[in-house]
Amino acid sequence: MSTASPNLQAYRASLLHFRADPAFDDQAALWHEDGLLVIEDGKVRAAGDHSALVSTLPPGLEPVDYRGKVIAPGFIDTHLHYPQTDMIASPSPGLLPWLETYTFPSERRFDDPAHARATAEFFLDELLRCGTTTAVVYCTVHPQSVDAFFEASEARNLRMVAGKVLMDRNCPDFLRDLEGDLGQSEDLINKWHKRGRSLYAITPRFAPTSTDVQLRLTGELAARYPDTFIQTHVSENKDECKWVNELFPQARSYLDVYERFGLMRPRALFGHCIWLDDEDFARMAATGSAAAVCPTSNLFLGSGLFDFERADSARALLSLGTDVGAGTSFSMLQTMNEAYKVARLKGSYLPALRMFYLATLGAARSMRLEDTIGSFQPGLEADFVVLDREATPLLARRTSHCNSLEELLFALALLGDDRTVAATYSHGSLVHRRDVANGERSS
Repeated sequence: MSTASPNLQAYRASLLHFRADPAFDDQAALWHEDGLLVIEDGKVRAAGDHSALVSTLPPGLEPVDYRGKVIAPGFIDTHLHYPQTDMIASPSPGLLPWLETYTFPSERRFDDPAHARATAEFFLDELLRCGTTTAVVYCTVHPQSVDAFFEASEARNLRMVAGKVLMDRNCPDFLRDLEGDLGQSEDLINKWHKRGRSLYAITPRFAPTSTDVQLRLTGELAARYPDTFIQTHVSENKDECKWVNELFPQARSYLDVYERFGLMRPRALFGHCIWLDDEDFARMAATGSAAAVCPTSNLFLGSGLFDFERADSARALLSLGTDVGAGTSFSMLQTMNEAYKVARLKGSYLPALRMFYLATLGAARSMRLEDTIGSFQPGLEADFVVLDREATPLLARRTSHCNSLEELLFALALLGDDRTVAATYSHGSLVHRRDVANGERSS
């Protein structure tokens, strides 16, 4: 009879995680070519060399054999919109007409709980298929869109962050927020924040769609609930920045609008951040706010190129986001691919180690969740992804003669996509497995 605990699992593969940012520490990556990941009760018990850990396993416990593959912490996507799932890849000459033509009409449908739930189900399955286990998600102005999202997330036992969008001007009447004192948002915080693995994000869409009154109330709400998240957009394109300057002439910059209303603090995540200056990035670093860089979206809408060097000079917190539906893929691997190209076009270089860091521990640090997710330190929640270096013929051929870890990860980032994800685990449980012979299926 086996003496192994039913709550103990082990996985053998190459292991990758981080203890620091590779941009500032050349010993940041932790790599075990023949590694063992031990999980107990949904949390990491140990991670290291197979030879050092195998003797610690109880008799009868055989590790799941993923040799030849790479296990990394589950990807963390810090900026995306689940109500825009159905309008991904919609043509438009720019951000503002794109919002009016596609985004707002799509979001109108989320007053229907059935539509919201069906979209949330698909959206979460797609994330898991791409190896993303945590995301920071925009819902719509409808409270039922938040309930639908968290109900679907809770059913999968996922660590997710989401919130009801706030906007009370410069938007269609059918999406104008009428909650006044933000009572609906406060009710949703009390209902969902820290319920299971759910976390709430106070979500003003972006400064132009909120009056001064709403932004002031939003800042007051954030002060009452300091352990919630804040998510919004800033400095995505030049037309938007000009518009904000006209609406808020007293502010030094677009980002300064948010600071004036108390919306810059730890656990505040700002999408895009393309047209920030040195003082803006210094304020982000000083307040503990974080940038969610969305390269596929910024290229798709022609918004601009994020300046990694300027952000790093200020030591601002950085992470990556897919931004679906302006973004063109749910895959964080494909997002890394485009982030690399954005950096090159700005005259800098983004190593693969840094890209994987930004999609794991870097994102967790941006969210102040590094003591919960993002690496394989003992005690953290066991969210992880299994990456197949032979997922496609081209990827297999390239990775067969990699001479370093950087080469291997670079090939995965530049040639990988959803097919590269062999399996996804959340809190130690299998939530997606790619079945090569019979197609993909979620478990």
